[in-house]
Amino acid sequence: MDLGLRGRTAFVAASSRGMGLAIADAFAAEGAGVGMCARTEPDLGTAAESVRAHGTRVVAIPADLSVAASVRDAVARAAAELGRLDMLVVNAGGPPPGTFETLDDDDWRHAHDLTLMSAIHLVRESLPHLRASDAASITFVSSYSIRQPIPGLVLSNAVRMSVAGLAKSLAVELAPAIRVNTLMPGFIATGRSLQLAEARGAALDQTADAVMAGSAKQIPLRRYGTPEEFARVAVFVASPAAAYVTGATIPVDGGIIRGTL
Repeated sequence: MDLGLRGRTAFVAASSRGMGLAIADAFAAEGAGVGMCARTEPDLGTAAESVRAHGTRVVAIPADLSVAASVRDAVARAAAELGRLDMLVVNAGGPPPGTFETLDDDDWRHAHDLTLMSAIHLVRESLPHLRASDAASITFVSSYSIRQPIPGLVLSNAVRMSVAGLAKSLAVELAPAIRVNTLMPGFIATGRSLQLAEARGAALDQTADAVMAGSAKQIPLRRYGTPEEFARVAVFVASPAAAYVTGATIPVDGGIIRGTL
């Protein structure tokens, strides 16, 4: 299937590793130019070089997504150097694990800035560029916690719901010019998955491997997904090939969500 991405461009936030890097790489493999950003410049540079191997234009800009001015500069530079912006992928590292009684106000403020405000900054700065495209889309990378809360991740459970509400509102406000969708990854084999498994293992006196094996047993497909599997769905949903899909909240979770809605 031709996704219609040659000659188009995407900006993928938090793309130096994990799902963000896999999405940037998948866009480039389909012939799209890619803007990438992350806080750590050496990691971002290495990631960008790997994406450039597909032969497309890649612009990598260090940026702190929780700082409005940093996002403004990154999006403006990517759009200028790529010549256009057709697709935005809103992505950020998830809030740290913890239970309600272990978290203080600073933890909540940081989660709010990292997850909700970063999404607001990215959309706000990208909108003028997206409005100039004839196939514009915004894709939010969220978590299945917006459908089924995850124990020990109260920050993510709470704040990601705000982003889900934002996405649903934007799908109406920005239509028909810009499509807006949300993806809900389940257990994907990334560095964050290992971090969460280590944290849960410490609480249960188990190894991270044991925790991950236990989690895999809960998944109908009996395994963690790969970043590449998630990225293929993300790129399709963002692409012109999915031109009649908007306002959707789509699980990419191996069946872990048990609810029917």
